[in-house]
Amino acid sequence: MNKPPMLTAQQALEHLLSHAQPVTETQEVKTQEALGRILADNVSSLVDVPPLDNTSMDGYAVRTADTQSSGSLLRIAQRIPAGSVGTQLEPGTAARIFTGAPVPPGADAVVMQEDCEVVEGAHDQVQINTVPNLGQWIRRRGEDLTVGKTALSAGTYLRPQELGVAASAGLTHLLVKRRVKVAAFFTGDELALPGEPLKPGGIYNSNRDTLLACLKSLGCDATDLGIVPDRLEATRQALRNASQDHDLIITSGGVSVGEEDHIKPAVTAEGRLDLWQIAIKPGKPLAFGAVRKSNQSADGEAWFIGLPGNPVSSFVTFLLFVRPFILKLQGREAKTPQSYFMRADFDWPKADRRNEFLRVKVNTHGGLELFPNQSSGVLTSASWGDGLVDCPPGQPFKKGDLVKYIPFDALLH
Repeated sequence: MNKPPMLTAQQALEHLLSHAQPVTETQEVKTQEALGRILADNVSSLVDVPPLDNTSMDGYAVRTADTQSSGSLLRIAQRIPAGSVGTQLEPGTAARIFTGAPVPPGADAVVMQEDCEVVEGAHDQVQINTVPNLGQWIRRRGEDLTVGKTALSAGTYLRPQELGVAASAGLTHLLVKRRVKVAAFFTGDELALPGEPLKPGGIYNSNRDTLLACLKSLGCDATDLGIVPDRLEATRQALRNASQDHDLIITSGGVSVGEEDHIKPAVTAEGRLDLWQIAIKPGKPLAFGAVRKSNQSADGEAWFIGLPGNPVSSFVTFLLFVRPFILKLQGREAKTPQSYFMRADFDWPKADRRNEFLRVKVNTHGGLELFPNQSSGVLTSASWGDGLVDCPPGQPFKKGDLVKYIPFDALLH
């Protein structure tokens, strides 16, 4: 019996995304606590931003009618620091003004202080050493936002700059999507937690800290369900527990078809499962399905994604498949991460039939350097590196060739 062909990375991703539906529940949070959240509704400005015409420079507010030639002398009639409001600027006068201060009525330009000179011995006179243009260095009322204008749109991922926009618009609270709830557990009798003694054949569980950190970096509400023994009933019970209050369940390990790999029969018994072979390296087995919510008061299912157990395979498949799935659950655009074509400063003569993702870093010469050990068990390759080279199947390359580089920074938020 012939095995079905392996899926390409793109085919697997398209299948995953076709099932993901954004969460609909919302909650109101303080603006300063909304970092990393997804805006649930359009928000409009409560004020004009800026609220008045103001200066973007320290200098002198003037009437251009009084400054038609270089060297014009004007009387300094007032001083306007930020937070103060000046009076009508009379002909033949100037106002000493500071960045952010409202431009006084009658002024139609600001001359920065470097182009002005206070007349020696006459401290109330200033010489304007340049001819200003109408409106020079003036920020107009409402040039950023006007009252009622949409300041931020629904679906916006709230970064520091978006919170600044919301604050400038006078918004103290924002309606956001609730966080996507993800449960994670890890299978393997060989696994131990750091700080515990290692039994013969044991290893410390690195996937737990890596994947939970990845989930938190995406703004998920992550629940750590720990290490589950390699037993079918224990795995089923862990799935039942995880399905209760979570949108997604993630596991690492146990997704192959060995006698000690219980994920497939456990998920099949508690829901439904597809087990895929994906033409990528590192990684290959990926399980996708859903687990019924066993709580009688809860309807529906929790999505399930099972990752391979090797630490680099688990990390890379999370970035390639789980991350975009979560982005779509959040209501964000699951777009292809930003990549660049950069020079490879190494040879890659292999022509694997799978799409390979090599751990590399940018060197001081502006090229890409390869970590010498690309084994799926060597997690230090991902810590040493700052991104991946995406090698298409069957396409070796030589030193000096341009290759597709995806920085980790584009994959971890």
